[in-house]
Amino acid sequence: MYKVYIDGSEGTTGLQIRARLADVSAIEVITLPDDKRKNVNSRRDAMERSDLTILCLPDEAAHEAVTLAEEVRFIDASTAHRVAEGWTYGLPELAPGQGFEITKAKLVSNPGCHATGAIVLLNPLVRSGTIAHDSNIVITSLTGYTGGGKKMIAEYEAPVRAPEYDSQRVYALSGNHKHLPEITKYSGLSVTPSIIPVVADFPQGMQVIIPLFDVSRGTVLEVLRDYYAAYDNITVSGEYPAYAPTNTLAGTDNLAITVAGSEERPIVTALFDNLGKGAAGAALQNIKLMLGI
Repeated sequence: MYKVYIDGSEGTTGLQIRARLADVSAIEVITLPDDKRKNVNSRRDAMERSDLTILCLPDEAAHEAVTLAEEVRFIDASTAHRVAEGWTYGLPELAPGQGFEITKAKLVSNPGCHATGAIVLLNPLVRSGTIAHDSNIVITSLTGYTGGGKKMIAEYEAPVRAPEYDSQRVYALSGNHKHLPEITKYSGLSVTPSIIPVVADFPQGMQVIIPLFDVSRGTVLEVLRDYYAAYDNITVSGEYPAYAPTNTLAGTDNLAITVAGSEERPIVTALFDNLGKGAAGAALQNIKLMLGI
């Protein structure tokens, strides 16, 4: 029986990970009583008793947490270590052999939700030379409101709320979205892309949309199909509906790629659950790899 401790288990991602681990018979989740959850000594003891500790904390707290116990294996679900030296990026589909790297790693950073969709779409295309590493990329990313955590969930689900919550809301208009460093690095880009994130009035679901230029739709479809043929959790299709609901894969840990658009101007989309493959589902993949389940 493996022991897993979730530091920050009362947050949205922590609760989702705990729910998934309840179905894994080989894992026992270490829990702390409410009055000990923020106690440093209690947390350190739980980490040291675990085979693997999952950090579901704000960035600053995640930086502090990894200093509490030296011989502990960590998965960090925050932004804190996603491009940090010494940390393995927890996207098994990133490259052949990435799953093995995760299996043997001590420190794994769980990908961001917007970043997951962008990297899954761009990485194979840049890696194969289908699009240039210095391409100017514009990403539109639609997400359900649960990705914003407890505060945003409460705002959207309040019995009485402001009219703004009835409409899609574009944010990070400064252009400094926190997922851009990992998108740039793990997509293989040498030019930082632009991202337009949009949060909307549905709880779970995500759709990342990227238009491409100077490449044919047929080539893009072939490259993505070949690259992901070995992965059961990712599908690639050239068929697309008149309308593409963003919450289609809510409640699952899968991801669906669609190559749409015209032959001269392809549009690639990644459809998944922001709390599934975009967060807790990805963490479960990494937990199983690291523990050899």
